[in-house]
Amino acid sequence: MARSIGVANQKGGVGKTTTAINLAASLAVLEYKTLLVDADPQANSTTGVGFDLQNISLSLYDCLVNNELAQDVILKTEIPYLDLIPSHIDLVGAEIEMINYPNRENMLKQILAPIKDKYDVIVIDCSPSLGLITVNALVASDAVIIPVQCEFFALEGLGKLLNTIKIVQSRLNPELKIEGILMTMYDGRLRLSNQVVSEVRRHFEELVFDTIVHRNTRLSEAPSVGKPVILYDAASKGSTNYLNLAKEVLQKNNLTRIREEDRYIE
Repeated sequence: MARSIGVANQKGGVGKTTTAINLAASLAVLEYKTLLVDADPQANSTTGVGFDLQNISLSLYDCLVNNELAQDVILKTEIPYLDLIPSHIDLVGAEIEMINYPNRENMLKQILAPIKDKYDVIVIDCSPSLGLITVNALVASDAVIIPVQCEFFALEGLGKLLNTIKIVQSRLNPELKIEGILMTMYDGRLRLSNQVVSEVRRHFEELVFDTIVHRNTRLSEAPSVGKPVILYDAASKGSTNYLNLAKEVLQKNNLTRIREEDRYIE
C-alpha cells in the first residue's frame, strides 16, 4: 500500500512544484514505484516531467468530474519507476463543478484508492491555494511536506496552512501527519538564509527536515527542458539535495529496503 505524501503551501514561489517533481523523481531513481499526481491547475508538474499539455487528452480533471478511472489517465514518464496523473487548466473549474457533490472532499482519495497497491509512494503536488482541490489532496494524503523558502517572509501564511491541516485532521482525515517542513532556496552566503533556518528550526524543532534545498541554477533550468534535475544534471547540488530528501522521507517511514530482496517477495 502506497504512502501518500502531499506537497502543500498556499504561498507561491516557495519551491512546492519543484519539490514534488524532484522528490518523486528521486524516489523513482532509487527504484521505488512512484506516482506523481499533479493537482495544480497550472500543470507545472506535468510539463516539468516532459509532457506537452496540448497532447494530453485525459487529466485529473476527468477523474474528478467525468468519472474516468485513475488507471486510464496515468502516463509513463521517461524515468522507469515514475508515473504521472497529469493536470490541465480545466482543473480551475473543477472546484465549482464539485461544489454540490456529496462527499466532495473525499473525491481524490476515492480516485486513488484502487491504484494504491501498485505504488510504494504517491506524491501529490497541491494547488497554491486552500480551496477544495487542496483539501481533497490533504484528505487523500497520509502526510504533508511543507516547503518554506529561506527568505524574510518565510513564516507568512504558514499559520493559515497549519490551521487548514488541523481542520482536515479534526474533520476529514485524522490520520494526516506533517511529514516535515522543508527549507528551500537556501543561500549559505546570506546571513538572512541562516537566520531564517535557525528561526524555523527553533519554532518547529524536529518537524524540520535535516535536508535543506540550496539555490541552484541547474534546479531552476531543469523545468524549461521538461526534466527533473536528476535527469538534467545528476551531479548538481539540487539533484543531491532532493536525493537526500528522498532518503530522509524513506527512513522516516521505514520504507528503506534492499530492492533485490523485495523483488523476490513480489
